[in-house]
Amino acid sequence: MADHTSPDYELSETLKVSRPGQLRALFEETRSKIVELLLERAATISELAKTLGIPKGTIGHHVGVLEEASLIRVVRTRKVRAIEAKYYGRVARTYLIASMRDRDFQVSPDHFLSTAAVEYGAAAARAPDPEHSRMMSTLRHARVPDDRAEEWLLRLGELAQDFVSEKRGGETTYALLVAFYPTDRPHLPDSEVTG
Repeated sequence: MADHTSPDYELSETLKVSRPGQLRALFEETRSKIVELLLERAATISELAKTLGIPKGTIGHHVGVLEEASLIRVVRTRKVRAIEAKYYGRVARTYLIASMRDRDFQVSPDHFLSTAAVEYGAAAARAPDPEHSRMMSTLRHARVPDDRAEEWLLRLGELAQDFVSEKRGGETTYALLVAFYPTDRPHLPDSEVTG
């Protein structure tokens, strides 16, 4: 598999996803896989169907939903034996989810976490040698001032952006899950003793 810079077509850096139709389109499992694949390069319905192991008609339906929601578009066409092949690409490198509180659309708050947990568990089960498996997870809690929390939020966003902007290559697709959120965990009061 040849290395290539991702993706091979022009697209915006970010798109604010806020309409219920866009959210419904993006948070369906097959469509989510399609938009992730299109971050690598533009692809035809046939290529997507073969890669995902799903019939072309089903992929065509999902591509139509994504196109109608303005999340993907035809980025080029090519004649193949008198038939015009359409290559689809994303509208933006990153989709910013504006709000999932719309009454017309509800997604489980743990959608990303449950998907990642299943993938992580499967990867751990497949790993021949856990010591050298290129996997890690951790959960940490820290009490920090609001202005520092904002800095951490921005840094983690930049890390996620760097990850999806990485040059494509190799045979393994890796996942990066980033979550940053306030908790209601109790903490000790600040010490009255200064050191």
